[in-house]
Amino acid sequence: QVQLVESGGGLVQAGGSLRLSCAASGGTFRQYSMGWFRQAPGKAREFVGVLVWYDANTYTAYYGDAVKGRFIMSRDNTKNALYLQMNSLKPEDTAVYYCVKRRFGSTSMIGQNEYDVWGQGTQVTVSS
Repeated sequence: QVQLVESGGGLVQAGGSLRLSCAASGGTFRQYSMGWFRQAPGKAREFVGVLVWYDANTYTAYYGDAVKGRFIMSRDNTKNALYLQMNSLKPEDTAVYYCVKRRFGSTSMIGQNEYDVWGQGTQVTVSS
């Protein structure tokens, strides 16, 4: 069974950067499409991005409109790790960030029901 553990959250000033990590255990990590969601207080969970696995070591990144151009996902399959580099952070990026695994055969990117494994989340707070 796949388990996901996030780390790297914290407090940062607006305009700063932060890098989140997600450690995966169980299963064949390199074949998983992995991504990130976030949830701000009082708001619904929001799609941040996903690295979709197609074949061999080919992945395609898709980002939510709110983070496009500022956030970058990457992965290290030798370490079973997923990363989220967050740049030019804004107060509205404040949220709990979740590492997620996408279901095999899923046809949607942004629906949270398309993801079957979730980490416990890590808090990111951006001060103005």
